[in-house]
Amino acid sequence: MGLIPPILLNYLFPSPSSWFVATMTVVNFYSVTSAGYNEAKGGNMPYSKFSNVGVAKKQEKKLSSRNGMLLFYAPSFLVGLASFFIFPLRDLRFVLLASALTIHFFKRVLEVLFLHKYSGSMALRSAIIIPLSYTSSTATMIYALYLSQDFTEPTVDLKYVGITLFLIGTIGNFYHHYLLANLRKKGDKTYKIPQGGLFRLIICPHYLFEIVAYVGISTISQTPYAVSFTLATIFYLMGRSYGTRKWYLSKFGEEFPKEVKALIPYVF
Repeated sequence: MGLIPPILLNYLFPSPSSWFVATMTVVNFYSVTSAGYNEAKGGNMPYSKFSNVGVAKKQEKKLSSRNGMLLFYAPSFLVGLASFFIFPLRDLRFVLLASALTIHFFKRVLEVLFLHKYSGSMALRSAIIIPLSYTSSTATMIYALYLSQDFTEPTVDLKYVGITLFLIGTIGNFYHHYLLANLRKKGDKTYKIPQGGLFRLIICPHYLFEIVAYVGISTISQTPYAVSFTLATIFYLMGRSYGTRKWYLSKFGEEFPKEVKALIPYVF
């Protein structure tokens, strides 16, 4: 409990006495923020539009983008679903957190299967590293809250604020994924500058709304681990969006509107 300033205990559960949660907090925060820094510097994870840039080499083993993306999200969805059966004595906050995480990754699975269009392949190691991160963070977030059920609830209850933010983020993320998917007609594998929604202001509104969804998840949970992982995710998506904007500038040159920012309208 001494690791958290007393004022924050109004908003967060104390850190549970768990070496596993403590270790995963450090490992996930470091790995995710480092990945964000690498993305900003051009060391893109080899998937999506970056599958043929940076660290992806021709001799690397690859698999289809669709199968790779399915591997990203399906294990985390199964972890969220399994938590309803594994953990006893669940309270409302636990049910809301497990539901939000399960819905988040189930939505991703459905998008992979029925919405997204694909134009290439991805490195096999991306299809291993990324789902390990998602799955471990999902399991740790659920486990950390389960351990926190022995503690007194935070003075300020944010779980209903969290539900609202999660729903806004999820809907906004899906809407902009829908716009991206509809940029291409069937069989078209060329990239285009996204249009509609917040794409007129930022190149990655789907990342912005993903951040909103994760802020919602962390405020449902109100555990130090969830907050730490959300902060790391914000840093990662800032780097990823910055790298994405650089990619569009290099791809389209003067055609790309210079006023369109990376992640935050008018700012970044």
